[in-house]
Parts: sequence; structure tokens; C-alpha cells
Amino acid sequence: MEFRECKQAVQRQFNDMKSQPLFRVQYDRDRLWSLYLDSFPEGTNLKFRERTEHDCSCCRSFIKNAGGMVSIQNGQLVTLWDIQVGGEYQPSINALAEYVRSCPIENVFLHCDPQIGTDKNFEQTEKEVLTWEHFHVTLTQALQCSTDQRGPKESEYRAQHDVLLRSLKEIIPDAIETVLDLVSQDSLYRGSEKKALLEAFQSAKRQFDALTTDEDLFVWSQVAMNPFICRMRNDVIGTLLVDLSEGVELEKAVKSFEDKVSGTNYKRPTALVTPRMRDNAKQALVELGLMSALDRRYAKLEDIRVTDVLFADRSAKRRMKGDVFDEVVTKGQSQNFDKVEEIPIEKFIADILPTAKSLEVLFENRQTGNLVSLIAPEDLTAKSLFKWDNPFSWSYNGDVADSIKERVKQAGGNVTGDVCCRLAWYNFDDLDLHMKEANGNEIYYMTKRSTTGGQLDVDMNAGGGSTRTPVENIFYNNWRLMPKGNYQLFVHQYSKRETTNVGFDVQIDILGTVHEFHYSEAVKSQSKVTVAFLNVTASGVEVIPALPSSQAVREVWGIQTQEFRPVTAMMLSPNFWEGSLGNKHYFFMLDGCKNDGSARGFYNEFLSSEFEPHRKTMEIVGSKMRTDQSDDQMSGLGFSSTQRNHLICKVHGSFSRTIKLLF
Repeated sequence: MEFRECKQAVQRQFNDMKSQPLFRVQYDRDRLWSLYLDSFPEGTNLKFRERTEHDCSCCRSFIKNAGGMVSIQNGQLVTLWDIQVGGEYQPSINALAEYVRSCPIENVFLHCDPQIGTDKNFEQTEKEVLTWEHFHVTLTQALQCSTDQRGPKESEYRAQHDVLLRSLKEIIPDAIETVLDLVSQDSLYRGSEKKALLEAFQSAKRQFDALTTDEDLFVWSQVAMNPFICRMRNDVIGTLLVDLSEGVELEKAVKSFEDKVSGTNYKRPTALVTPRMRDNAKQALVELGLMSALDRRYAKLEDIRVTDVLFADRSAKRRMKGDVFDEVVTKGQSQNFDKVEEIPIEKFIADILPTAKSLEVLFENRQTGNLVSLIAPEDLTAKSLFKWDNPFSWSYNGDVADSIKERVKQAGGNVTGDVCCRLAWYNFDDLDLHMKEANGNEIYYMTKRSTTGGQLDVDMNAGGGSTRTPVENIFYNNWRLMPKGNYQLFVHQYSKRETTNVGFDVQIDILGTVHEFHYSEAVKSQSKVTVAFLNVTASGVEVIPALPSSQAVREVWGIQTQEFRPVTAMMLSPNFWEGSLGNKHYFFMLDGCKNDGSARGFYNEFLSSEFEPHRKTMEIVGSKMRTDQSDDQMSGLGFSSTQRNHLICKVHGSFSRTIKLLF
């Protein structure tokens, strides 16, 4: 009975471990078996027939084959023997755990059979049938491998480990930062194709450099969980990182990279940012007395003068600089409007805003890209970097807004078509987006273009998982060319590779109106999940959901979508506070709206003409001078005068009304 409890404890430990990648340590199998037998307390492993009681050929096979199995959890090695069973078995279990933990990881765990050990067998004696239980586990399919494939697979895993370890040790952080800077400013030929790889490797490098535990455990965990980065040193972008890490001059290293990528004598249209250029830009900043203007933060109400805003609520007025506005106390009767009146924004500012006591606006799901933050210098007395006299700038929600759309855009997909259907998922599975058209055509990876104008232009993770942030995109540039009738949009699981981070998200963007769908379950191998139907008529494209639409409320920047939110202040963009320079933006700062990340301090198009000779350098400086996170900030919704849009607004004053503001 005591052995059965020990066996079951080992099985439970295996079941807990198999949710993580499993590895095999480099151990002496005979020694492991001897430790098991020799560690029983004296008098508890007596001779039974010809051998000692615990000297069992079935258990010996299990311990030799599975005894070196380990997982990595929270940076620590976990063995199959990290269990508490008590009694005579505990000393042997402890001895196995101690020995296995002292051995280095040799490779990923693979086995040629679906199970290790024998669950139980039977012996017929003269009097009865005896049942003998043994150590035994049943392996998941991911841990199984045919005999002829095991050697090559283990060699591949070992090579990935060795290359990654060398890369993490030899490539320096500054080299990664430099290449990412070049990619972000589009100064590296086809560099954007490597951005995801660079960012993934940068994250691993930071974790590696911060390690206080065994480096080898971290590298093996990356081999199993993040194979995307394992061949970094052998990738063409990795050779650029190695060159820069070894001190090769920037222009020479980049030219070598671009010659390999282009296959021709590629000629750079613009020069790279060199250390000398950075020094010249720094000197210009010093001479202009603008070094203190570089450090940026989120603006607060206390930073703003009352003359800089078009409207502020009562609580906001008390915090702002300057004389408070005169309060007009009036009484009015609330009214309900069956039809929402449409008013151009400039007419609203001229005729309605002056008498408004409070404003509320409806934050719609489609407006996450309109989220904006006002940015101030740390030193409010600093001179302005910009074309306008005040030191304030702004930053739209470029880092987190509409991330699926941004991922498609970065992958080279079309995001401006009349109809765009975007799929995103979060593991190495190969999901495929299909559009079955009204005329019977089907757009998918085998037939990427349709005679109707539809096209699949982004297809990821085919042939093997390469990224955990894959996307696919089917678009139609002109909806009027789409044959009338019903279309079916569905997702097909072509190759299931992982059991973590399952499910997917889909966006259907019809002329700027975005319908979002989330599927939280694992998609079974070769199964199909219908997302929605599109009904194309002469008057437009209607989306008929098959999955629940997430047009319902969700939280972004601390506020709920599809709900009205009080406006603390309304203003024009800083370039229109004292005059009119460039494009005009209308900002509605919302109560409780907080950018939950960091925002870019400034953009090149804001900068004074004095920085024209240093634009390349300032582009990099601007990308690095980001704000710190802060709860006290002015953030809300922004709208450009150059882009058609609308905003539902409740105005409270002498009477209440709901209107649609047109931009």
C-alpha cells in the first residue's frame, strides 16, 4: 500500500510538470538506480526470493528512463522526485531528487514510446493471483518522438541552445538598441521585417543580463518557449548585431548587412545617424539652451493657463493657472432628443461651448486610436523645442491603440481598404483566415487573390511557428466591386502546436467602423470557427456576427468604452494656442483617463527649423525621451481637422442636449 502511494505521488508530480516544457539532465542511469536501492533505511529492503524487495526490473526501467526528467519553473529546476511520501520511501526519493538536481540539463526530454514503465502486472501462484504495481507515467504526444527522428531533433535543440547562449553572452545591449533605432526610423533596408525578432531577443537579453541564478536554465527555457530567437546569431540581422558588438564602424556594418539582404549593390538613399551626428545635435541643443527641454512628462492641469483652453469644468478651473472663469448659475429643464443633431466642430465652439456648464462624450470602441495625452517638459521654464512658442506637445495612442491593426501594418498588410478583416493570435499555432465569397470563391493561403478584388496579403506561422504575435489580413480596396450576397469569414486551425495562450481575436473594419470578436477556447486541429457573415448589398456591407461581438464595454486607459465620460477640459492642440501652425487638433480631456504606459515626448514634425540639419538624430532622441508613468495627467480623445470623424456629446447648460460633433 505504501508503494502505491509513492507511485501515485510520482504520477501527480509528472502531471504538474508536463504543463511546462520538460528536459532531461545529464545523469548516470546505473548510479540513479543504485541510489534508489541503496538509500532505503536499514531493514526495509530485505531479500525477497532471489532479489531484494524493491529490486524490480519494471521500476528499474522507469527510473533509468524517466528519472532524469526535470522542468524549469520560476527559474528553478524541478525534478520528478520533488515529492513528499514519508515512510521508508522518502530517503530514496530524496536521494534521487538531490542527485538529479546536481546534474546539468542535457537536452529537451523526448521518448520513443507513449509511456514509461509498466503500470502493473500479475503473478499466478499456487494459492492466488498477485498484483504487482510499478512506477509508470503516460506521456503527452509532444514528448514522444520516433526512434529515427529523436537523434536529429535532439541535435537541433542542442544547437539552438549553444547558439543562443553564445548570442546572449556576446551581443551587447547597445548594439540591439542601435539597430532598433535604425529600424524605427526606417533607415535600415528591410529592417522592419526583423523588428519582431529584435524586440524578442532584446527582451531575452535583458532577462539574461539580470540573472542571479543558473544561466543555463534560462537558455534552455528559451529553447523550449521562444525558439524564434534561438538562431539570432546565424540570422542576417544577427550578423549586424555581432559586427556592432565587436566594434565594427556603423556605416560599414550596415552596408555589409544590406548587401546580404538586397543581393545587389544597394545604395542608401539617406545617411545613417553616426556618433558625430549625435554629437553635433547635442551641441546644437546646448547652444540653444534646450537640453532641459528634452526630459518630458505628462502634462497636469496646474501646468495649463485658463487662456489655453476652450472649456473647463468647475474642478479643473480651480487647478489651472490664471483667473477662474465667471460662473453662470442657470436652471434649465433636461430634454430628451429622439434624433441627434449634427453640428460642425467650429460651429459648436463658436455657438454652444461658451454657455456650456459641463460636457460628456461617448467613448466608442472605434475611438481607441483617438486617445491622446498632452505632454509637458519636466522643466516648465525651459525654452520651446517646437515651431510654436509654448513647450507643450501631444502624443496619440500609437503604442497600444488598435494593436491588431498596427501588427498587420508592420507586417506589410493593407489597413486602409474599405473592408479589412484581421486575425491575431498568440502562440505558434498555424491559424488561417478564410473568406468564402458570395460567388463561391474562397480566399485563403492557397488562393490569396480573388477576381473580386479581395486579397490575403499577410500569412504567418505557415510551415513552422516563427512568432507568438502572428496576424493575417484579408482586405477589399473597394466594397462596391464585391459581388452582392453573403460572405462567410472563418478561422481554420491548420496546425496545432501549443496548448498555451489559445484562442484568437478578429477585427472586421468596414469603412472605419470596427467590429471586434474574441474566441477564448483552443481551436481543435483541422477544425473551423465561423466568426461572422458579411451581407453585401447595393447600399453597403452589413456584419452579421456568428461569434459574440466585443462591441460591448471594455476598459482602455482606465475608462470604459461605449459609455459617456465627463470632459474636464477641451482645448485645441498647442500649435494653435497662440497662433496657427500646421494641422489643428481638438482635444477632449476626460475624467479618469490615464495613459497606462509611456508616451513619446515629441515628434520631428513638431521641431523648430533650427533642428533641420539634425533630423535623423532628433528622431532617435524623440523615440527615447519618453514619459514616465503617472496617474496625474491630461489624457482623453483627440481629433484632427484633416480627418473625417464624429463624436457624440452631451452638453449641459441652460438646457441639456445631445449632439453629434462633426470633424
